Amino acid sequence: MRASDSFLAVGIAAVMLAAAAQAAQPQTAPQTSPAAQLSLSVLQTMDRTVSPCQDFYRYACGGWLNHTQLPPDRSRWSRGFSVIQERNLEVLRDILEQAAAHSGSDPDQDKLGSFYSSCMDLDAIQQAGVKPLRPLLEQIDGVENVETLMRVVGQLHAIGVPVLLEVDVDADFKQPDRNIAQFQQGGLGLPDRDYYLKEDERSQQLRAQYQSHIAKMLTLLGEEEGAASTQASRIFEFETGLARLSWPRAELRDPDETYHKIDLKGLKELAPQLPWSAYLQAIGFPELVDINILVPDFFKGMAQQAAETAPETLRAYLRWQLVHYRARELPQAFMDENFAFFGATLAGQKELPQRWKRCVTATDTALGESLGRLYVERQFPGDSKKIALDMIERIEAAFRAGLPLLDWMDGPTRQRAVEKMEALTNKIGYPNRWRDYSGVQVRASYFDNTLAAVRFEFQRKLNKVGRPVDRSEWEMTPQEVNAFYNPLRNQMVFPAGILQAPFFDRDFPAAMNFGGIGMGMGHELTHGFDDQGRKFDGSGRLTEWWNPEVVESFEQRAQCVEQLYSSYEVQPGVRVNGELTLGENIADLGGIKEAYRAYQAWNAEHGAPPPQVEGLTADQLFFVGFAQGWCMLATPEVERMLVTVDPHSPSKFRVIGPLANFPEFAAAFACEKGKPMNPEKRCEVW
Repeated sequence: MRASDSFLAVGIAAVMLAAAAQAAQPQTAPQTSPAAQLSLSVLQTMDRTVSPCQDFYRYACGGWLNHTQLPPDRSRWSRGFSVIQERNLEVLRDILEQAAAHSGSDPDQDKLGSFYSSCMDLDAIQQAGVKPLRPLLEQIDGVENVETLMRVVGQLHAIGVPVLLEVDVDADFKQPDRNIAQFQQGGLGLPDRDYYLKEDERSQQLRAQYQSHIAKMLTLLGEEEGAASTQASRIFEFETGLARLSWPRAELRDPDETYHKIDLKGLKELAPQLPWSAYLQAIGFPELVDINILVPDFFKGMAQQAAETAPETLRAYLRWQLVHYRARELPQAFMDENFAFFGATLAGQKELPQRWKRCVTATDTALGESLGRLYVERQFPGDSKKIALDMIERIEAAFRAGLPLLDWMDGPTRQRAVEKMEALTNKIGYPNRWRDYSGVQVRASYFDNTLAAVRFEFQRKLNKVGRPVDRSEWEMTPQEVNAFYNPLRNQMVFPAGILQAPFFDRDFPAAMNFGGIGMGMGHELTHGFDDQGRKFDGSGRLTEWWNPEVVESFEQRAQCVEQLYSSYEVQPGVRVNGELTLGENIADLGGIKEAYRAYQAWNAEHGAPPPQVEGLTADQLFFVGFAQGWCMLATPEVERMLVTVDPHSPSKFRVIGPLANFPEFAAAFACEKGKPMNPEKRCEVW
């Protein structure tokens, strides 16, 4: 379980290079100094014909929004993380192509080069056809009862096909120093239960298109069209049954309601229709005993549904799920059909990314830390870590300084909050010990290479069950453009990939660094005290460490945030889910406040700087710098999808929400009371 968020970057020069990544971005003459380039980039991104008190997102991002086109191979594109991810792809591509061209120099590089080359070998993939699937399809053909079903379910789970349920490994909520298997609801092909259950016209149309897609994929496997269509209908009915049993995503956010620790005996009693010993034997862990069932009612219903479903329907469902999750390693026809529905129809994306981009991503997924070691050697300046740690310490000091100002929190709870913050650990850049991938056997076939990597990761995770938690382990690769807080470990993680501009640059004005990565640090710190994180103490244990009256006051303030964000309209009739996004919204509101306080403390030490961007004070640059990392373009289709599945609010409201509820923003831009960015009523938690 973890609360995560995205924040991205490059160097000062890369802020200007963002223009080269988008053909429609205005071109400007070279400037003589980095400071002048930075200033021009900030101003070109803005639209100063818009009042900052009316719509600050458009004020800060309007220039970029007006002159940027959504790339055809993307369903969304951000001035922050998308540009950085694109640049990182180029860096990783160069590393992998060099590794492929110079074999024999280093075992890790050889493995990286071989994996990437196998992905790029389209002729071999086309020639193999569906042969790589045949052993698995033969196993599926043998499913006649629940015993054979669960053996095949285990085999499919080991290769990344989450039929019926999903299995992961994390710390025990009540014993956070010990790992436990997490058995979760799953088994769906569409992104969320709502896609099966909503009755509006668009949802009904998508369901018809989904069934048509299933039939086409089964036809590519060799089924006749009529039989494939009949099977698709039965598969959809089966998945709809699982969707009805599934909890909404917002309800899954409550750790108190998703902790049900049992052993194998308890699992058999909970869902007796399925032979769980056969499943555990198939995944290679027959003695697995430390298990948490997130949604017991789902497992009861799923087991009964599976036991009552005709074997021919189960076989069709397993074949579909197999080809769905492994389409990326199959011939082009499978990839094209997979993209036609999930990329084009569901997300509004016009084109598949180029093959090399997909192969870089696949290699990164398979051998991430091995690739990350080479990435760090190239891309991560040594002093960036020191600067980032100093900023985190300032953010933590700002959080501590703000606690006495909260009139809803009593003294004992406030002191325990300080103790939790002091127990928090920070990870910056990259791990001290790199993962060993010697267990991944990379051969000539891309399909086999992928399955070897997936099996390795599946086994690596399950091997941890019942063992002590390794708190030094990283849960992100260093090249990932992201950051997160883990409440079970009470840790914040900031990979090297995010410690770049526009979020961070060692040569940036302090206002922009604090508005960028500083806000991200405050965001992640606040996750430790949002509606989920606050339920875990400093050791990571799920326990109520707040006094009851303080809990009540917190929940009242959280309700204000939920209602506020639920009022934001993404498209006509499509609103943000304030319940699903509550934790991220609380973190955003707290993060901007802590970053601003830390910046003011920095100014007190170093002296207030002169204006560094024409027409903006230093405080205004702080807020503009924050907002410009979140400038975003997205297709209407992906906007609707993200409102359903993403615990983060859309980028526009990640800017407007925190700033409209922060009095210091209104003061910086002299916004009159009652203006949209200075409302009469505000929400405040931290």
